[in-house]
Amino acid sequence: MLQLKVMVLAQTPERDEVQEDTHTLVVNAHGGLMKLKMELCAGQPLTLVNPATGMRQGCRVVRIDQPSPDYYAVAFEFDQPAPKFWPVVFPPKDWETPDA
Repeated sequence: MLQLKVMVLAQTPERDEVQEDTHTLVVNAHGGLMKLKMELCAGQPLTLVNPATGMRQGCRVVRIDQPSPDYYAVAFEFDQPAPKFWPVVFPPKDWETPDA
């Protein structure tokens, strides 16, 4: 679990541009999970902006849950893997402890 600030850019069904500043709950090289107040649809395209670096990354909504009346938990997937979007290092696939 990792909370990082992120800006979400999206379009309403009427094609109005909307944005929301929020934070992630989980991140990985392929996407993550974030809290949002705005209502989205599964499959909806988004653009995420990392405010610390200014990097922009296209993604899409994979799943939406509403664990609270105050926000949605939105799982998203990058259009293509983007491990450098987050300021963390992901361990390589072969980095495992040997079985004892």
